[in-house]
Amino acid sequence: MTSDLCSQAARFIEARGLHLDDAQQRMLGRLADWLQARLRPSGWRRRPAAGAYLWGGVGRGKSLVLEALFQAAPCQAKRRVHVHAFLQEVQQRMLRHTGQTDPLQRVADELANEARLLFLDEFHVHDIGDAILLGRLLQPLIERDCILLFSSNYAPSQLCPNPLYHSRFKPFADLLQRRCLVLQMDAGPDYRARSTQHWGLYLQGPARLLEARLAYLPVTSQLLVQRRTLTLRGMDERTIWLDFSVLCRQPLASSDYLQLCQRFAHIAIGELPALGRCTLDEQQRLINFVDIAYDSGCELWLQGPHSLETLCADVGHGDFSRTRSRLAQLRQAPMESLAC
Repeated sequence: MTSDLCSQAARFIEARGLHLDDAQQRMLGRLADWLQARLRPSGWRRRPAAGAYLWGGVGRGKSLVLEALFQAAPCQAKRRVHVHAFLQEVQQRMLRHTGQTDPLQRVADELANEARLLFLDEFHVHDIGDAILLGRLLQPLIERDCILLFSSNYAPSQLCPNPLYHSRFKPFADLLQRRCLVLQMDAGPDYRARSTQHWGLYLQGPARLLEARLAYLPVTSQLLVQRRTLTLRGMDERTIWLDFSVLCRQPLASSDYLQLCQRFAHIAIGELPALGRCTLDEQQRLINFVDIAYDSGCELWLQGPHSLETLCADVGHGDFSRTRSRLAQLRQAPMESLAC
């Protein structure tokens, strides 16, 4: 790793007390060389790829490497955003342009004017409507010289696994392959599983364990979230407490979870069942919620009768490996410390 950009990115990582393994160092070096070339004024040489797409297994440090590169990049106008928040933002911007010609082009103009470098973290697309929307948006962003960074657990061709949508999704995957530098992070350890840093708490046992810790909360029966009424166990300005059935057994969208995570710094979810027995829709909602809560920096408390290992066993959803890795970063309170 020799470039100035690479050295600055490496110092960002070291300042956090972290160290890159060999595969991560090689990846950072290659990405830094690409971005340095991409930021040079265009000349007679062939233009580098418009964006970089880094994919690989969970906990391999993809977001860390790209975040360091993002922080080191000599761009004043730059943004990092989670894909759920980005999709919601694009839809809201389009609504503001209702009745005008080609609202998506206007949104692309706004985004490109606001950020020369745009980092879309945890990139995954399962809804064909989202895929079509993003496909129509990425091309004009590229044409406006917006530099794109993507981190993902999936290769572009695997982003939408539903075979029913494959033919409609293929142009979007082809665009990523054609216009981006697509790199795979080598297989290796899940560093989240090794982390000693916790972002929340998992309480194994009856509901009274969570009740004892949250007894101070004012009893609040309901909360209105985007025209949907949620039944609560308690709430104050910082904390909200509700059950799994409320969070995942009704048709809440990512935008609902975003609103909760933007409003509350501490979210407690009670009565989690064994997730392998839940429907795929319920599993998908929990996956979306954990993604958003993790990215938002929320403190998450979960309670269920099963061990964390049993809670996560036999989940067939393809995205759950990332969720399992993140749930493993919750501090598990020893059973003896929970006795009442």
